[in-house]
Amino acid sequence: MALKNETKSAYGTKAFYEEYVAGMNSRQLGKEFQSDSERLKQLYFDAVKEINPDTSPEEIPIYQRMLSVLSALTKRLNPVRRLAFGISLVGFFAHYLFILIGLTGFIIHPVLLPVSFAGILIILLIELLEKSDVQKELDFARDIQLSLLPPSSMKVNQLEVHSFAATAQEVGGDYVDVITSEKGTYIVIADVSGKGMSAALYMVRMQALVHLLIKKLEPTPKELFLELNNYVKSNIKDKTFVTACAAFFPHNENHFIFSRAGHNIPFIYNKSRDTTFKLNADGFALGMTTTKTLKKQLEEKKYQFEPGDSLLLYTDGLIEARNRSNEEYGAERLEGILSIYGSLHAKTITQKIQSSIEQFIGDEVPKDDITFTTVHKLEPPKQLN
Repeated sequence: MALKNETKSAYGTKAFYEEYVAGMNSRQLGKEFQSDSERLKQLYFDAVKEINPDTSPEEIPIYQRMLSVLSALTKRLNPVRRLAFGISLVGFFAHYLFILIGLTGFIIHPVLLPVSFAGILIILLIELLEKSDVQKELDFARDIQLSLLPPSSMKVNQLEVHSFAATAQEVGGDYVDVITSEKGTYIVIADVSGKGMSAALYMVRMQALVHLLIKKLEPTPKELFLELNNYVKSNIKDKTFVTACAAFFPHNENHFIFSRAGHNIPFIYNKSRDTTFKLNADGFALGMTTTKTLKKQLEEKKYQFEPGDSLLLYTDGLIEARNRSNEEYGAERLEGILSIYGSLHAKTITQKIQSSIEQFIGDEVPKDDITFTTVHKLEPPKQLN
């Protein structure tokens, strides 16, 4: 293993060069170039479609397409920068126009090109500073969101819970929670449609509502989802939907009550049979239908949960993660890991899954949030005669 010297050293040309070329390997450059190309391509099609919605891009003259893209780009600038950008472009073209018509001796010709270049450079630097400020705000939002997640490892009575969460972007829309009430313990996992800041804000609102409902009503998982569906459907214009699973473990009981609202089917390991099976229960995602319809369709089931048994809840980012060959991780691989390690502690199972997914994706960056939690029922303490 290579050791890194973290002591401070003098900052010079070599240090600047190393910072500048950091991450510039051929694979990373190729991925970044492809990503930027896709963004520019999407900008191009969106700009052309916005101005000419009923005409295919091939039928539009090329100069109109270029003007559409330029307009879409400059709309992202505030008025002052847009004016400076326009003046810089005019000065840039005027420089070469003066050369063509033989006015190189004109008094302003020598300064047109450097002034235009300086104007565009200043705009670029200001935009980079603003992007840096936005990144700091996103990092702060990420810290707040992570602080709302439960501790990675928890123990409530005989239940041992260990969770893992990794966001694909700075903030994410996955939600996992462990809430203890007077009657028992709730394990909730959910996935808000969409990504980024909007999904993260929605997730925070959902979390606050879940805590409020459990504290006030101590509902069953089905009752919890029906109340949440009223909230999600309260805004007619809001097209957001949420998939979720909820399990309620009554204190000092060897069973749990479970409901699934359109979420990925969890797995349970049964120690006495040494087998793993799926917790399949019908239910639409929250926000996809009326509460009246959801009440008829949403199932609530009771499952035995004896000492040595384990429950695995996860979001689709885990099983849909892809490796360099574009292969999906898959639910079968996940079920296989639980079949082997299901009788062990929750932390061990979670670490085995984490190690497996990391080895599978390699250096690929996940495109979706990866969240999962393992619940293990501990053996009761032995009494000495």
